[in-house]
Amino acid sequence: MSSSPGTPEFADSYLVEVLEEFGLARKYVRAEGNTLYYLADDGAEVGVFDAASGFGSLMFGHNHPELVEHAKWLLDQRTPVHAQFSGYSFALDLAAGLNKIVRRELGTKDKFYGLFGNSGAEAVEITIKHAELDRGMRIAELQAEIDEHTARARAAVEAGVPVSEAAAALDTGGGGFAALVAEVQRRNAETAARPPLFLALEGGFHGKLVSSVQLTYNEEFRGPFKALAAQARFIPRDRPELIAKVVDEERAALLDFVVQDGVVDLVERDFPVFAAFLVEPIQGEAGIFPLTAELARALRQACDTIGVPLVSDEIQSGMGRSGTFLAGTAIGLEPDYIILAKALGAGIAKLGVVLVNEHRYRKEFELMHTSTYGRDGFSSRLAVKFLEMLEADGGRAYRLAAERGARAKAMMEAIKADYPDVVKDVRGAGLMLGFELHEQRGSASAEIREAVEHEALAFVIGGHLLRKHRIRIFSTASNVETMRFEPSIFLSDDEIARVDAAFRDVCQILRDQDAGRFA
Repeated sequence: MSSSPGTPEFADSYLVEVLEEFGLARKYVRAEGNTLYYLADDGAEVGVFDAASGFGSLMFGHNHPELVEHAKWLLDQRTPVHAQFSGYSFALDLAAGLNKIVRRELGTKDKFYGLFGNSGAEAVEITIKHAELDRGMRIAELQAEIDEHTARARAAVEAGVPVSEAAAALDTGGGGFAALVAEVQRRNAETAARPPLFLALEGGFHGKLVSSVQLTYNEEFRGPFKALAAQARFIPRDRPELIAKVVDEERAALLDFVVQDGVVDLVERDFPVFAAFLVEPIQGEAGIFPLTAELARALRQACDTIGVPLVSDEIQSGMGRSGTFLAGTAIGLEPDYIILAKALGAGIAKLGVVLVNEHRYRKEFELMHTSTYGRDGFSSRLAVKFLEMLEADGGRAYRLAAERGARAKAMMEAIKADYPDVVKDVRGAGLMLGFELHEQRGSASAEIREAVEHEALAFVIGGHLLRKHRIRIFSTASNVETMRFEPSIFLSDDEIARVDAAFRDVCQILRDQDAGRFA
């Protein structure tokens, strides 16, 4: 078979059609460091600075020699890829390595148990399932208590203890205590049948699979599939006080019998409506918005009050990209679950993991969720090597991410200072940065206005940057005015200078309102 990409006859035909329109369709055939190489029409290779880096997947760049050599060695060693249901897998080494780093950053001695999958989106699905299993088991425990209390109340009534007027009023048919119990059980069963709800932040992105897409705020991604999975209530990231309001709106209760003050009465027991609260320490697809330390504290307090796990989705922001292994470390986020993927596979393998604090972990889940490639030896051992490289030289990779990111951010802020009418904001941490342009709906250029109307201006700009400046970069999915900058830690001063010149070119075109120069 050909070693170069084929034609879109049987796949991606519409995608290629759209990308071709903006000059973004390319046949990338080789990758090294921060550079992707595509084939020009004459068959020659053309190098492009890759500022997208697999949307944060490439901490050490494309095909890092040490990682490639390790991957080859693993294959030469005949590392077992498939050895499911053996118990002892190489994923155990990965889980131990992750615990060492995570426990250090969180300053805790708590264990975190690993649940493995193939990707970030699958790891979110694993999170959803584990959280719902936990909620279901808590409901079962609550129902068992109510059954025990009901039996005590029945014995008390048989011994002559009266039923309170308020409780007796539920027996509308006059059938006595047996009828009252039946009515309570009917109401409780109705409440228990309620589907779970999840909490998430507005702007959040947690994947596009059946369940994970319902925790993704963008209505374009979520809306068509609402009927397929549990729903979420979304909280504005700058209004944590609304969490209590949302919880109160969704509140439900089970009825429980008590014998007190010489009568049999009914009390309400809070029913676990919510299964988990998912957040990204740096919201990627929303436009690269880091959460604040104040919000992190409010989230922890709210989850403790509600009794639900706080889930930190570090799929894009984690593994050192922000300057620490977990982006949440910088804001003091204290999660019960941590989701990792993307860069964890060293930019080569597909791998996702959910780390669950021992105080939230349900061991039964290990026999209920399986994944063919979830614990495979190749990706697990490659990820262990990746962690070793992150930690090498006293965490030099983290320092590089912070230093290179600070240099790139300073460059972008200088552009903003020179073009305040064009650049709205520069955000992010480490090498997860967002460069936001002012919205151009009121542009003096008819061509620019039309591009905005069709949500195509980001594609126009991306095509211009690729053609003229040989820079590959995209906007964030839910904030198309924000360009996403996520190169590897080996970002050079020359590459920063190239981006500086390219962004200034775009800003000047928008200031001059001269869309013809995008051609």
